[in-house]
Amino acid sequence: MQMDYLNYPYQSQRMTAIANQGMVATSQPLASQAGLDLLKKGGNAVDAAIATAATLTVVEPTSNGIGGDAFALVWMKDELHGLNASGPAPASISIDALKHKGYDEMPTHGFMPVTVPGVPAAWKALSDRFGKLPFHELLQPAIHYAEKGYPISPTLGRFWEAAVSTFQKKLTGEEFSHWFETFAPKGRAPQIGETWSSPNHAATLRSLAETNVDSFYQGELAEKMAQFSREYGGFLSLEDLQSYEPEWVTPISVPYRGYDVWEIPPNGQGIVALQALNLLRGYDFHEKEAAETYHLQIEAMKLAFADGHAHLADLAHMKTSVSDLLSEAYAKERRSLIHRTARLPEAGVPTRGGTVYLATADKEGNMVSYIQSNYMGFGSGLVVPGTGIALQNRGHNFSLDKAHPNALQGGKRSYHTIIPGFLTKDGHGVGPFGVMGGFMQPQGHVQVVMNTLDFHLNPQAALDAPRWQWMKDRTVWVEPHFPNSIAQQLMRIGHDVHIQVDGSAFGRGQIIWRDNETGTLYGGTESRTDGSIASY
Repeated sequence: MQMDYLNYPYQSQRMTAIANQGMVATSQPLASQAGLDLLKKGGNAVDAAIATAATLTVVEPTSNGIGGDAFALVWMKDELHGLNASGPAPASISIDALKHKGYDEMPTHGFMPVTVPGVPAAWKALSDRFGKLPFHELLQPAIHYAEKGYPISPTLGRFWEAAVSTFQKKLTGEEFSHWFETFAPKGRAPQIGETWSSPNHAATLRSLAETNVDSFYQGELAEKMAQFSREYGGFLSLEDLQSYEPEWVTPISVPYRGYDVWEIPPNGQGIVALQALNLLRGYDFHEKEAAETYHLQIEAMKLAFADGHAHLADLAHMKTSVSDLLSEAYAKERRSLIHRTARLPEAGVPTRGGTVYLATADKEGNMVSYIQSNYMGFGSGLVVPGTGIALQNRGHNFSLDKAHPNALQGGKRSYHTIIPGFLTKDGHGVGPFGVMGGFMQPQGHVQVVMNTLDFHLNPQAALDAPRWQWMKDRTVWVEPHFPNSIAQQLMRIGHDVHIQVDGSAFGRGQIIWRDNETGTLYGGTESRTDGSIASY
């Protein structure tokens, strides 16, 4: 990438990180440092990503865990590889079974939305194919923090307190008691600066390290998950865990301003970001802080989400092809629906979710864009007894409408919110980027890409720039530092603009760009959370 943005007048007050040996960007300083330590031991970007991801399950449990799902884009030896480590619904579950239990829609918590966890399988698959160091070494930092503890950072503490407060009101069944024993052992959330540890989590990580993850899908941990599920009427079985394998997939892309923007194909919602960019590349943007710029971004996003909620599902069950959705002919057709005033496309209601995103790069030019999540913060509210494993609630995204492509079905993967992004130019890797946070994610991807390629902002400025989020109908949330004059102009053309003071509503992102001429790495980290870049 030509680093022409370094002297651009509109830049962030925070400095872009610059290094050339290795870089790790995450939402947690301890996790960033864990990944850097592995790079310094001779590991590559994949080793660093696995170590960082494992550590994040401990130091940011409010957003991810061993019982969640993961996706990765790996740039290795001048080629981009995609990994889909999202787990399917249990084989025995069905719409009729849930309706027989009295459900008219997918519940948020408990065993009904629990799907097979893919995170441990993702770590193993990445290590087996691309790692340099022994797998057991990669989990040692996570084991250390789970066993010895670490002090709670500010954003983490705030999320944790909010989750405990909500769960104390909503999760009253006996099956949820293990969550409270694990994450609120004193009857409350750990406070900022207070040290928290989880011996059970440490023991589980040690088991994964010693068995190369086999205990999670074939052995003792799998049996404990299946037993817990049976005890409380869940559908997750030992057979579901034993049969699970992550899938290597071919990434999808669209061209944008001379670059190629890459995402994981469905069941992930990365195609929503690509569709929006496909619409937006039909316009010339001359000014970032202009009402027309924001209007076109928002309207393109609405149209992309309308398609996403109508068509996206497990790829094997989609009735519309990816190539059709990303074709220029379809983009031209959809672009014609964008007018000078705000419109009401049919779409679902975006909700907020909990996820962690990380980016790594090594001195050899290898880079990883990685994301993992339990969904909606702590996930299902279930912790497998004696393990520290918080189970995800990803099945909440299934539809109970049998005619919908995303209809609940045993062995099927749901529409998935978590998406890693990657940028290339002329066949060369530029770098990983991502913005975590439920349905904010494709919206964050579009804004970060445009900030970089249309408005030439450096990585830190691209992340720090004020964000918007389309919510539903004509409702748009903006941050407090969003330009007031532009917000008023948007309202005059029909947008229902609301200032949202909670910065977490707008996602949390990381970026690493590589200058392929010099090998220099440029990184940005999220100012809306406890973001950190470790580099050397």
